[in-house]
Amino acid sequence: MSWSNKNVLITGISGFVGSYLSDKLLEEGANVFGLVRNRADGSIYKNLFDKKIVDDVTLTKGDLLDITSIANALDESSPDYIFHLGAQSFVPRSFENSAETQQINGIGTSNLLEAVISKEVNPKVIFAGSSEEYGLIISSKRQYENAKKEYGTIFPEPERIPEVPTTETDYLRPMSPYAVSKVYGDYLMRNYYHSYGLDTVVSRAFNHEGAGRGLNFVTSVITNQAMKYKLGEIDKIKIGNINAFRDWTHVKDIINGYLTLAEKGRSGDVYNQGSMRTNSVLTYILLSLEESGFPIDKIETFKNDKIIKDPTETDKSEIFGINFEKTKVDQLILEDNLNFTLKDEGINVYSGDKKIKIEFDENRFRPAEVPILLSNTDKIQKLGLKTQYTVNNIIKDQLNYFLKKENRE
Repeated sequence: MSWSNKNVLITGISGFVGSYLSDKLLEEGANVFGLVRNRADGSIYKNLFDKKIVDDVTLTKGDLLDITSIANALDESSPDYIFHLGAQSFVPRSFENSAETQQINGIGTSNLLEAVISKEVNPKVIFAGSSEEYGLIISSKRQYENAKKEYGTIFPEPERIPEVPTTETDYLRPMSPYAVSKVYGDYLMRNYYHSYGLDTVVSRAFNHEGAGRGLNFVTSVITNQAMKYKLGEIDKIKIGNINAFRDWTHVKDIINGYLTLAEKGRSGDVYNQGSMRTNSVLTYILLSLEESGFPIDKIETFKNDKIIKDPTETDKSEIFGINFEKTKVDQLILEDNLNFTLKDEGINVYSGDKKIKIEFDENRFRPAEVPILLSNTDKIQKLGLKTQYTVNNIIKDQLNYFLKKENRE
């Protein structure tokens, strides 16, 4: 499909993903419009400026909570396509201010759909759902037993263990206000397709990362600290739960997925986006240190009771019925042979004669954790989408971004 002279409206255009999507669409010849909020601090749209495209897109001031401003944006753009990315997307913040998250992500999405109905436009709407909607995914019998002890009730009860890789028809057990708000938007999109005939498609993208990801997201928390450590600005790394596993995909792969769904996605349907691999937060830290110039010989807890030699050694053995690249520590954790808790206090990482401290920060742990995310993307692959980037590609891009001092602050 040619994007030449197609009118595209992007909510959340000045965000991390919105800027990448805008850049790609401009390359393809589209006319790109964006809905942007007035900022009380008067700050510029850094992501758009960084990509040098702020003068190439048409921005309309507005807010998802103001349906009139959405209607104005629709009038100005007459969109053939809408990518609804605008959201409060930081999970920890959703615990701190649930009402804000529900308003922006829930009512904001409702306002957008209502505005589309009220105007004489018939765009295809691609909704940025989230893998967080799946929430408490069960990966092993031991994890299931631990979850039962912690939460008492798991609903719906799993029909199979493990529940990974996760398909679009698997249960939704959202574990944060953010995740709940995305379930709401997900169902709204499909309801407006069935009830009003709106051309909507839902993307449930798993974690997508790259240069410019916000400083409060875990991959940037890690790579920013790794670069600061390399430059001598800090003497240790502080982090929360390192046992959590995520399906990390390069944002550029996700952008290609959005364009694929706009072209070929079936109306009223839902598609996972991801890499079909999962790696621990610990692995992301260790690989970030290695990419920063610190090859790792071994790790051990502060109390010296858990020691792993060559922790980043590549493991390609089958697990969950699929083969993907992971590390030795990933495999040990996934097989329930290794687990780190706050009682461990932290980990010492040995690189030659250097000892790097990774300290566990209780304040960085979530009230309710999603233990593992691993996508099954067969459905979108049948539309022709293939991922191109590795976890190391993502880390390198982030580390390069944080070489610039202003980006580390």
